[in-house]
Amino acid sequence: MIVVVAFIAGTVAAFLAWRLTAPAFAADVFTRQNYRDRLLPTAVGVLVALVALAVDAAVAVAIAAGAEPDTAAVDGLRLVSLTALAFALLGLLDDLGGAGESGGFRGHLRSLAAGRLTTGAIKLFGGAAVGVVAVATIEPDSLGRVLADGALVALAANLGNLFDRAPGRTTKVSLVAFATLVLAVGAVPELAGVALVVGAGAGLLPADLAERLMLGDAGANVLGAVLGLGVVMSCAPASRTAVLVAVAALNLASERVSFSRVIDAVAPLRFADRWGRVP
Repeated sequence: MIVVVAFIAGTVAAFLAWRLTAPAFAADVFTRQNYRDRLLPTAVGVLVALVALAVDAAVAVAIAAGAEPDTAAVDGLRLVSLTALAFALLGLLDDLGGAGESGGFRGHLRSLAAGRLTTGAIKLFGGAAVGVVAVATIEPDSLGRVLADGALVALAANLGNLFDRAPGRTTKVSLVAFATLVLAVGAVPELAGVALVVGAGAGLLPADLAERLMLGDAGANVLGAVLGLGVVMSCAPASRTAVLVAVAALNLASERVSFSRVIDAVAPLRFADRWGRVP
């Protein structure tokens, strides 16, 4: 029940947050061209992390006032809100400071070898550090598990960004991934924070599909990272390793294969991807 409530709360909060902050995101500093060369505000996905932070703060105040919510849900929410905020800041740096560098991992590594650290590389290396810090409290005495779970969170964050090539795509993939996770492990309290974040992404989905905003890395990375963290918090080690292998394979495949081309070539995927989007 708490997972459902958290999802609905995130959806409503993000929807209202966008309505209230849309004028602020209309500033030139946020304006970028989307895939159809329309000028839209980017980095609006930072609202997803801010919603998680605001709810976490409200829960902390409620506990201080004497409330006794589920401990597992509170611990999960705290970990999710801090992880989301860290990835949102890294994504925001790349959204606003990036110079359009591309080329994936290899492109950023080539730039680094040439003595230039791109904002994308900062996001990648910073994301790896955030992933390790985020999972370190779950199994702190296992070096291999900390590194593997940290990599899962970081690679899931990057995967969220890789899907962010068309309106609503990352959010749709996140909704499917979260539903799959809940079906696999149940609506356990640990996933309340994840539900809140994914719900916040859903709250921005109508405006995203209507091409009134772009999530940017500040939102896509957050959705991916939090889902990866949800796997770490709710799944057994063997399952986490399996998910890590799958996520790593998708990241590597993206260096050579266009996800957009694959989606367009498969009719059911193409239909789901274009559903709700402006023709």
